[in-house]
Amino acid sequence: MARWKSLLAASQILCLTRVLAGTPTYEECQQGGEFIRNAALAREAGMTRQTFLDRMKEDFVLIQAFPKELRWFVKDAADEAFLLAAAEQVFDHPRPPVHHESEFLSACGARTVVNPDAGGQRDDPGGSGAIER
Repeated sequence: MARWKSLLAASQILCLTRVLAGTPTYEECQQGGEFIRNAALAREAGMTRQTFLDRMKEDFVLIQAFPKELRWFVKDAADEAFLLAAAEQVFDHPRPPVHHESEFLSACGARTVVNPDAGGQRDDPGGSGAIER
């Protein structure tokens, strides 16, 4: 009986770790905001939308070589979609870099809320975690 309790406790810890691994921390949101601000600075310096987004997608492939717990921000497909949508906004709706960063921080902060009714998944009423204007 004690063995079953130990196994149950271990499985609950593993499930909790998996759920929390996909929820961005405050620090990750800050770093993501800096990344989006830098995307806007790159845009202002002349980088094209296609070049920037292609590079991001290549980076996503490289990042997947690392275990999720060692990755920065982009730990799963939802994270990729969220960061990519924010970068697309930088090029599709140009605004000063600080405005893009602020929008990202607000949206990222909303993603840190865990919805207990969704089995511990991030609360994402829009489905993809995309940033919308």
